[in-house]
Amino acid sequence: MSIRHLSPLLSPGSIALIGASAREASLGRIVLSNLLAADFPGDVFAVNPHAVDLPGVTWSPSIGALPLAPDLAVVMTPPAAVPDVIADLGRIGTKIAVVLSAGVDAPGGLRTMMLDAARAAGVRIVGPNCLGVLMPHANLNASFAHLAAKPGRLGLISQSGALVTAMLDWAAPRDIGFSAIVSAGDMADVDMADLIDLLATDPNTDAILLHVEGITNAAKFMSAARAAARVKPIVAIKAGRSPDACRAALSHSGALAGAYPVYRAAFEQAGIVMVDSLTQLFDAAEVLCKLPPLRGNRLAIVTNGGGAGVLAVDELPGCGGRLADLDPSTIETLDEHLPTTWSRANPIDIIGDAGPVRYRAAIAAAWGDPGVDAILVMHCPTAMASPIDIAETLSEQLSLLRKSGPAKPVIACWLGDATCASAGAILGRAGIPLFSAPDDAVRGLGYLLAAQAARAALTETVPIARPSRPDRKEAARIIAAARAEGRPVLNEIEAKALLSAYAIPVVTTHFAAAAGDVVDACAGLTAPYAVKIVSPDISHKSDKGGVALGLCDPAVAAARAFTMGERIRREHPEARITGFAVEKMCVRPHASELLIGVANDPTFGPVLLFGAGGKAVEAINDIVMALPPIHIGQAREMIGRTRIARLLAGYRDERAADLAGIAETLVAVSNLVADWPDIVELDINPLLADADGIICLDARVVITREARPASRLAIRPVPTEWSADLVTRSGQMIHVRPVVPSDEAALAAFFKHVTPEDLRFRFLSSVRHVDHENLAMMTHVDYRRTISFLALEPGGTIVAAVLLATDADRSRAEIAMSTRSDWKGRGVSYVLLGHVLRYAEAEGIAVLEAVELADHSEALRMERELGFTALACPDDPTLRIVRRQQSTARAA
Repeated sequence: MSIRHLSPLLSPGSIALIGASAREASLGRIVLSNLLAADFPGDVFAVNPHAVDLPGVTWSPSIGALPLAPDLAVVMTPPAAVPDVIADLGRIGTKIAVVLSAGVDAPGGLRTMMLDAARAAGVRIVGPNCLGVLMPHANLNASFAHLAAKPGRLGLISQSGALVTAMLDWAAPRDIGFSAIVSAGDMADVDMADLIDLLATDPNTDAILLHVEGITNAAKFMSAARAAARVKPIVAIKAGRSPDACRAALSHSGALAGAYPVYRAAFEQAGIVMVDSLTQLFDAAEVLCKLPPLRGNRLAIVTNGGGAGVLAVDELPGCGGRLADLDPSTIETLDEHLPTTWSRANPIDIIGDAGPVRYRAAIAAAWGDPGVDAILVMHCPTAMASPIDIAETLSEQLSLLRKSGPAKPVIACWLGDATCASAGAILGRAGIPLFSAPDDAVRGLGYLLAAQAARAALTETVPIARPSRPDRKEAARIIAAARAEGRPVLNEIEAKALLSAYAIPVVTTHFAAAAGDVVDACAGLTAPYAVKIVSPDISHKSDKGGVALGLCDPAVAAARAFTMGERIRREHPEARITGFAVEKMCVRPHASELLIGVANDPTFGPVLLFGAGGKAVEAINDIVMALPPIHIGQAREMIGRTRIARLLAGYRDERAADLAGIAETLVAVSNLVADWPDIVELDINPLLADADGIICLDARVVITREARPASRLAIRPVPTEWSADLVTRSGQMIHVRPVVPSDEAALAAFFKHVTPEDLRFRFLSSVRHVDHENLAMMTHVDYRRTISFLALEPGGTIVAAVLLATDADRSRAEIAMSTRSDWKGRGVSYVLLGHVLRYAEAEGIAVLEAVELADHSEALRMERELGFTALACPDDPTLRIVRRQQSTARAA
């Protein structure tokens, strides 16, 4: 259903409380009282068979008797009545209902009945089993929260009503306000993604806080979060950090991928800043709502206690910050105002007897230093100065400094609970976050840095990687052969062949069906040999004594295979032995053992793992995760986050490992999983890596039993099937394909060959240079709601580009296109736009629109030929809105 129906949540003109009551202490009376206390300016209807005679309320005995269809309905009836209530609301035209009623999920089918009624009538449902909603800017408190919320710039979406009330308790004494608070409840219909989309476009919301217990639609969530995080910080806390109960897994990867680490990896890729405790969520909320964005990570510390300043410095590396180097002119200025014993460096130690005068001078100097991006002001309690006086000094001075130029974030730390409490009200009114300990204060700065880094990661420039040309036919043959035999686990020979089809280097391995065949299997290999058991029932061969290494000749290898087989049959009679894998021992004494794996998460689908490998992989637990598909830049970032990365980078006389090869292997495995949803689990362990390259020694792959399963990827891969070779009406050959992140440089070069007039047509303004932010919007697309198509001439140069951006529910999309000025008139634009129209139809996008300048006659004529209708823009006579109604082939 469309999220457009959710907009009344933010500012309804009328509201009906279904189950409102005049009875004291009832849920219906509490919600009604909260709504009236908030001075909601619209019509308030109380729907109850029993009269509700209260000032400011219009009573109605039934939904059908309401004088109008309310913009918003709040349902508080017994659970058995909820489906009929939703059906009745749909009949009168109400499109959004917040269901507070609990018990709708109880056995008996009430949830299904409720959803069926909602779908039939086009009603969206928040809840059930929720606290309600609070929209302070609209004077709306449709909840049974014990406190009201002040207007502010923070949006809160919580699956827990208890967390909402805790947040209100915390915010009230700190004068922190909210733009919107939504208790999402059981999320039977409206889910986290819908609400993120709603707040992402809300002009009253500057930052979004999430409390997440579980995600219902991972692909939808990732798309919404990535779109929102480009424009607003998102901070989340995930409930349920403890590991899942032990579950059977056929690979190291399956055993290592717990639910919480996967959520963390997914949130990072979505641009969400994740915190681990409610206290951290509160701190992040305070920092995000009070401080301007950071321009860099350089911190100046003003303190009257040198030791406290050093403690703050110790925390900086962990939060991504660094100590600012003071400009010589700043030091000269401070010399004029501070005692000769001051630190003459950062931290700016103004000495323990400092009073307001010294603080004022030090803060002004730090504010004016161009090498300082943020300031931490610390006060250690002494008998020489009042903490209240210092707080008033900081508040007054900051008010003046903010008027003098661009604002810099300022954080305060008054050490000790009593000292901190005495300054809290003063600094709170001044919009200065206050902490009682140096580590907490620096971590507060870290939330700003993390939000800044998360946004940058969504638009980072991606290096060009070597082209990948996998042998998909060979991969299909391998998977089909195993499935035809009813084997969900590929044997080692097949697993390595599958990796080889994706250009992943593997050690040459021969198969011996029996111990007696090992001598023949050694042919073509040079000693020493390695022999490994091949069994669909043994996941970790070395644990069962199924590996023999350093075998000097074929006869010895055969003998060891026989002994190995007999022992495993005796000790593990349940294990089926199908043969032996024989390979040349790979002797690389300086190589590191690595793991690259894929696990299956029930929420997010395939998860890519990388880290230290070998037999002790679970014990070492040096693993990072990401959701595929990933690009080469993300692969390098994954490598850098592991502990073993320090060894891979080289040390002392050890040369660096082939980091490029490792990254390319990660991308190859990511592509393999994206291409083949058949793969459930995968292990490359060990992957040896040294300065001479990489090589896979062992591999294991688990596939689905059913053929052609649906994709389980939470992030949509590049739709390469929409690449095509086309011919224009003038006979010009072009290749059309979806954009990839590494196309940014090529697109920048393309726009240099677009005239200023054509740039004006494309961007509807006088643009002379297309900057990184605009290029990133075209290249960093999620292929779910945004995609760019490029048209390339036979030599590979981009000659035209088109961006297709859909709304959140993918029912409508906007198109913007550019063509190289020296390629205009060759029919490229017409053919490219036609390709996009076919894509949009296949994706189920119903309406396509473009905004054109009224004097862009060429574009308007072409769009008319392709079935668009031009309409005057009601807000700007210089613009035209062109619109095309699609004959959609299927729902997206």
